[in-house]
Amino acid sequence: MSSLPVQRFHISRRRFLHAAGAAGAAGLLTSTSQIARAAGVTIGIVYVGPRDDFGWNQAHAVAIKALKGVAGVKAVEEENVPETDACAKSMESMVNLDGADIILGTSFGYFSPFMVDLAKKYPKVQFRHAAPLWDATKHPKNLGSYFGYLNQGHYVDGIAAGLSTKSNKLGFVAAKPIASVLSNINSFMLGARKTNPNAVVQVIFTGDWSMPVREAEAVNALVDAGCDVITCHVDGPKVVVETAEKRGVKTCGHNASQAPLAPKGFITGAEYKWETIYKGYAEKLAKGEALPNMVAGGYDTDMVQNTPFGAGATEEARKAATAAIADLKAKKPIYVGPLKDNKGKLVIDKSYDNYDPYLDQMDYLLEGVVGSIT
Repeated sequence: MSSLPVQRFHISRRRFLHAAGAAGAAGLLTSTSQIARAAGVTIGIVYVGPRDDFGWNQAHAVAIKALKGVAGVKAVEEENVPETDACAKSMESMVNLDGADIILGTSFGYFSPFMVDLAKKYPKVQFRHAAPLWDATKHPKNLGSYFGYLNQGHYVDGIAAGLSTKSNKLGFVAAKPIASVLSNINSFMLGARKTNPNAVVQVIFTGDWSMPVREAEAVNALVDAGCDVITCHVDGPKVVVETAEKRGVKTCGHNASQAPLAPKGFITGAEYKWETIYKGYAEKLAKGEALPNMVAGGYDTDMVQNTPFGAGATEEARKAATAAIADLKAKKPIYVGPLKDNKGKLVIDKSYDNYDPYLDQMDYLLEGVVGSIT
């Protein structure tokens, strides 16, 4: 099985956030100075791919790098570990040889049976997995999950993209039409339409999570169709961003920073801010406090961020995107009805909180998006 980042899954926000609790999420928010007074915390983390993939793995690696500068916190990393018993061996080595207090597993296939079994075998070690799979009714209490709502970052991308396009045509390269991907596409479109009512988003689905050749072909097709801003939801956005830059069009990123890949056309990007969660874990472990089993959030809990603006962002776009970030921190909703899908059916009849479980059932593309999920 290939790597399956958490943003791919249809999850129940109601179940997840109820389990996490607002206090649980808030309890992880901390600062470097707070952690610095702690000592002796060792964090082990395992990646399914390279740490410098400009995507999913790099997003986690950036957060771990930030921890390495904190006094008293040691981080042990291993990359390119497949979703087989190899991940269990890597994690067990971190426990026995490095004395890890907590193990972070960042790929879907690590969870069961590997992390579940290890949590049972090492009850004094904490295990946390980057997908909302932990179930209190059947999984060990020293195991848990964490998650970030990246669609909020894509909404900000859309805000900026709407003011950075000249053609009013935006392109989106996506892997598969599942709920979490559709949420990113629709959120991007709503952001774009908020600042530019004439904007349209054209989507091409490649069919899988890592298809470099198809991703390049999709970008070229979108540019040929007149799109002058391209974004994506694929494993590693490197090919998408580089291809768009070569074609002379602008880009918005996904997962981690792709700014170095597009010095002329990069606008901003939707990024996970795992640093907030990881620093929170370190702080609580240093104090000897129990960790929450479930942690989730977005901008209002400092778990999502946008890449600093690049040369592709107009001044107007920068100001509008900055204001949108402030709105998200204030918990202003992205989905405000009535909204129809691109077939004319009413799908959003009122305003929905950004974590409302109804949004997790998304199986449509909104009006303003050109494309089909079938």
